[in-house]
Amino acid sequence: MSAAEGPLVVGVDTSTQSTKALVVDAATGRVVASGQAPHTVSSGAGRESDPRQWWDALRTALDQCGDAAREAAAVSIGGQQHGLVTLDAAGDPVRPALLWNDVRSAPQARRLIEELGGAKAWAERTGSVPSASFTVTKWAWLAENEPEAVRAVKAVRLPHDYLTERLTGEGTTDRGDASGTGWWASGTETYDEETLARVGLDPALLPRMVRPGEVAGTVRDSHDLPFSKGTLVAGGTGDNAAAALGLGARPGVPVMSLGTSGTVYAVSQRRPADPTGTVAGFADARGDWLPLACTLNCTLAVDRVAALLGLDREAVEPGTDVTLLPYLDGERTPNLPHSSGLLYGLRHDTTAGQLLQAAYDGAVHSLLGALDLVLDADADPSAPLLLIGGGARGTAWQQTVRRLSGRPVQIPEARELVALGAAAQAAGLLTGEDPAAVARRWNTAAGPVLDAVERDEATLARIAGVVSDAAPLLERDGGTL
Repeated sequence: MSAAEGPLVVGVDTSTQSTKALVVDAATGRVVASGQAPHTVSSGAGRESDPRQWWDALRTALDQCGDAAREAAAVSIGGQQHGLVTLDAAGDPVRPALLWNDVRSAPQARRLIEELGGAKAWAERTGSVPSASFTVTKWAWLAENEPEAVRAVKAVRLPHDYLTERLTGEGTTDRGDASGTGWWASGTETYDEETLARVGLDPALLPRMVRPGEVAGTVRDSHDLPFSKGTLVAGGTGDNAAAALGLGARPGVPVMSLGTSGTVYAVSQRRPADPTGTVAGFADARGDWLPLACTLNCTLAVDRVAALLGLDREAVEPGTDVTLLPYLDGERTPNLPHSSGLLYGLRHDTTAGQLLQAAYDGAVHSLLGALDLVLDADADPSAPLLLIGGGARGTAWQQTVRRLSGRPVQIPEARELVALGAAAQAAGLLTGEDPAAVARRWNTAAGPVLDAVERDEATLARIAGVVSDAAPLLERDGGTL
């Protein structure tokens, strides 16, 4: 390994399935070492993980980085949003964390919307209309279903907060991740007392808000990671805000992320407030905003369909009139938390490859349906769509997004953008730069551009019609009929 040109920083991505760590040269953006370790997620009635796994995975990932991690001057952690981490007086988990894709709190979400003024009032106050993904609905579910656990709770954290606190000994969070809780008021950028009172959550249990560019703390003595005592720790942020930093995203540039979940977002200088609930009015990690729409079913759902068909994920065939809605975990966009997958239009001559293409089409349709709401009215409709996440490397994903969006599609060559964004945030502590400017200096968004093709309006209209007609059937188990 050649000598670094600048100080080394560590960026971490603690996601649903694994924790990844990158050691990055702050001067050039060169990744000098990396590591990764998996997590387990329950597959029963809900989606839960023991937060202590995340720490163990972080230690394993950093061990894989070798000596480079020991030389780091600063570290920052990006993490999966919305997860509810409940800690006791000793800082240990009271119970496994409720993850973003745990949708058991859908009834609580509906009730909270009604009790606190309706969807429009929620959007104006918090920027978002809460769904079953949001932390506030999970806390309400926990209070109703596990009151003994709630009585033992002495601190409430998000996933990235949990790891940051174990590093520094201080409970902190940032505006980007806090904006996904449902109890952070986007207009005042403070915790919302009315919401907290409604769900019975003492604000003293919540972490201190770290401002953009502020040091969250320093690495303390009592830890088993390879960082030196006194190493700077940035505030960290949620995974989507970290990825936006990792791209150095400028306002108005659309981003689609294809991972366990699918997301579309764009940095905006206007505070969003969508009363339909399709767009979450998140904050970014810099001081701007990150309007975002998210689907629960993306790459894992399509891979599951491929496995059921006995096909490689790339074995798609064109020419299908079949519609496949891959809502295998319920769905957030559209808001059908109790739905399941639906297949419509099957005929004798339908091939397995056409069914697989229909799954891709169904997944991408949900994301593109929200894109116009995410973007400001003055955004350039011909700007390339930045395609990131694990699915962005797949030809079938690339061509489906290209065909259904009608936009040019750019695939950044940089990988692990959440960890890179966290690394850029850590580097900004050392240089005083805007982390997004750090990432642009690193040229992280560079990559090939696929030219635009004619938008497949017929497929988009067909899928939209099936979603509309089938919505009552899809949601029947949720008791909405």
